[in-house]
Amino acid sequence: MYDAMLAETVTVTGHDGDPIEAYSARTLQAGPVGGVVVIHHLPGYDRQTKEFTRAFAAGGLNAAMPNLYHREAPGAAPDDAMAAARASGAIPIPDERIVGEVAGAAAYLRGLSNSNGKVGVIGHCSGGRQSFLAAVSLPLDAAVDCYGGFVVETPPEGHPLHGSPALVERTADLSCPLLGLFGAEDQHPSPEHVAELENALKANGKTYEFHSYDGAGHAFLQVDRPSYRPGAAVDAWRHIWEFFGRYL
Repeated sequence: MYDAMLAETVTVTGHDGDPIEAYSARTLQAGPVGGVVVIHHLPGYDRQTKEFTRAFAAGGLNAAMPNLYHREAPGAAPDDAMAAARASGAIPIPDERIVGEVAGAAAYLRGLSNSNGKVGVIGHCSGGRQSFLAAVSLPLDAAVDCYGGFVVETPPEGHPLHGSPALVERTADLSCPLLGLFGAEDQHPSPEHVAELENALKANGKTYEFHSYDGAGHAFLQVDRPSYRPGAAVDAWRHIWEFFGRYL
């Protein structure tokens, strides 16, 4: 495999036709190859999530991560962008805006010269919820939910995502296979929430694959946090590659 890549900041057309910033990491293979929209977590469009995006290009896919806080703080550092978004009342970002940004990133990926036309989505933490949101709102080929809270339950008062609706009732609209990766010690989502989502997927005849890890809580994939669990992370990445290899 030719493993050279190009990573850069690009502009994509987001919600309501607005130009927004996105981080693009694409393989320089001639293709055809699949694409992955990466949805960043609540802290924002940060170094660690850019590394996560580049991992897909290193593995032979194209990837793009829209900056969900671009409107509130274009060009700002991640912490400043999140603070600006919270101060403006933009967090929680309305679901329809999230869908528009993901749709724009997906269109960008499909338009690349080496694209095979297939696009998946992946997100962790709040991005996991938004990955599920995208998959019940858009025609996609695969979706990965990495410990996305508030798919089943609603965020409590005081939580930054308070006001965001639960999504489990939209399970019938899921457009693609779903991979779920969860920590057994997490609370958002808890094992009970994961079981409820699994029951909804079964009831609606959806294709899915869930893996839960003992000894892991929230953010077990975050290599620069105390929550990182190497064993769970290595196995989760194995499933991510197998899943995207199958559907993209």
